[in-house]
Amino acid sequence: MRQIFLTIAPDFLLILLGGAVRSRLTPEGWRGIDRLNFEVLFPALLFVAASSRPIAMSELAGLGLLVWGLLFLGFGLGWLIRPLGPERFIDFAGSWQVAWRFNTALGFVCAASLPETARALMPVAIGMGVPLANLLAVSALSRGGGLGLAATVKRVALNPFLLATLAGLAVGLSGVALPQVPLHAVERVAQAGIPVALISVGAMLDWGALVKPSAFTLAMNAIKLVVLPAVALGVVLLFGLDPARGAVLILFAALPTAAASHVLASVFGADPRGASTLVAQTTIYSVVTLPVWIAVAQGLF
Repeated sequence: MRQIFLTIAPDFLLILLGGAVRSRLTPEGWRGIDRLNFEVLFPALLFVAASSRPIAMSELAGLGLLVWGLLFLGFGLGWLIRPLGPERFIDFAGSWQVAWRFNTALGFVCAASLPETARALMPVAIGMGVPLANLLAVSALSRGGGLGLAATVKRVALNPFLLATLAGLAVGLSGVALPQVPLHAVERVAQAGIPVALISVGAMLDWGALVKPSAFTLAMNAIKLVVLPAVALGVVLLFGLDPARGAVLILFAALPTAAASHVLASVFGADPRGASTLVAQTTIYSVVTLPVWIAVAQGLF
């Protein structure tokens, strides 16, 4: 639990910093920062995360399909609580994505608590999860913005998050080593993505909603931090998955949502306060829930 707290504490401090400097920029200024994150910083982060570790083709089918199943489950469960959410569909879509998106960086931190055989599988889970998570999020937000089918398909296909992830996944599958100079340049850009996004989260955060969660936010947090990992545990026990795959599946399901949820909500015109609040809540609450699921995953061994 101490390691999880030390990992999450800097994120929360950056959120607090965003709240403290909120008035230093106009709302248009913060939206400009989110646009920079959407077009440049997060695509670089997603490319580096997907390409930095070789991905074994043999693992894609088994573990990848299970990961996709969890994402679709989060998608469906989030839809069921639509009556509790914001009235405008675009605002609901901005928060809805929280039910299936995940914190990539924290996934690698949690995997470090497992034996080497399991640690090697976390890049596979993340590499398979990121494209679908972004595809679902961009599709929901595009439809929420009132776009037609053709415009939605075009916007999804050209989304920087999706393109960067697919490019990184291709590199990871190929095993090709990229030239060091351009790779280091991309890595430096990527390093700015999460801190900038978290500061923007704090600037847009509804602090009252953070300390007084609504029925909708409580339900969304329960889906992300409790229900999905519990279902993953059930799948592991029911189908007798080996400890390495089972542990990674449980930890993947238990991750709090990604800061990119706020970025997408802002760029697509949804009320960013809803996604910002849920990013902060799942991050804070996971200090309690993640150690429990890590203990469960370690118990499989």
